Amino acid sequence: MTIIPTHLEGCFIIEPKVLRDERGYFMESYNAQTFARETGINIQFVQDNQSFSSRGVLRGLHYQAGDFAQTKLVRVIQGEVLDVAVDIRPNSATYGQHVAVNLSSENQRQLYIPKGFAHGYAVLSETAIFFYKCDTFYDRESEGGVKFDDPALGINWQLNPEEWLVSEKDLHQPLFANSRPAW
Repeated sequence: MTIIPTHLEGCFIIEPKVLRDERGYFMESYNAQTFARETGINIQFVQDNQSFSSRGVLRGLHYQAGDFAQTKLVRVIQGEVLDVAVDIRPNSATYGQHVAVNLSSENQRQLYIPKGFAHGYAVLSETAIFFYKCDTFYDRESEGGVKFDDPALGINWQLNPEEWLVSEKDLHQPLFANSRPAW
């Protein structure tokens, strides 16, 4: 697997080695030893989540705060999404900046998102199955969110606003400047 650092400290794009032949393909999607050797990070994932969505669905920007802050390893099993991670660590040199990566079943890329980041994605294909690992269990009381279209973040979701399918909850998230602190 190839691990590519992003401009956000601790956030990595992971490109697994995909072996293809006439039968299809095989890949090792994650290897803790390789990841630790390449990044210096030892992590234990405790929860897997999966969602199915149609084109235009925009989920996020979500995070958990405090003791329940989550590191995530995200990927797309079917379809394509624009995946976005926003640095919400108050003392970070890249506070308020984001990285946006196209993840698809074709490119098999993954995004490693450390604690202290808000996360969201928009479905670019007709449908998508999105899968992610978390290192901390979900805790409703620790939820935080940021409005996905906050102009201060400047995220280009690669969809026309008329296409957005957004939950009522996500429509009413606070702007970045008013969001719940990550720590």
